[in-house]
Amino acid sequence: MAYDKNNIFAKILRGEIPCEVIDEDEYTLSFADINPQAPVHILVIPKGAYTDWSDFAVHASGEEMSAFFKAISRVAELTGIGKTGYRVISNIGPDSHQEVPHLHMHVLGGTPIGPLVVAKG
Repeated sequence: MAYDKNNIFAKILRGEIPCEVIDEDEYTLSFADINPQAPVHILVIPKGAYTDWSDFAVHASGEEMSAFFKAISRVAELTGIGKTGYRVISNIGPDSHQEVPHLHMHVLGGTPIGPLVVAKG
């Protein structure tokens, strides 16, 4: 999948679309999801143009990877869910219903999230 420089997250990174920033550093941006699925639902994205986890794993620098993982942890602490627990989800490709072709992690918490999804079929 080729990177679409006009996807919604690219527009957010360029400042064309506003967001509720939770955390930001040189390599990442974390912001509130506009359609939250839990009391705390934050999206963590790299600032680089990566379509998904596989693209990021192959092409990102060590600094970008480290910053991405640390941003997820910071978001959990900043929102208070680090103490009670949270789930981190990334949808990759059409079978997982990835809607935006820019790597992003959903950080969800603030309530018991429930059991993992069991694929059927």
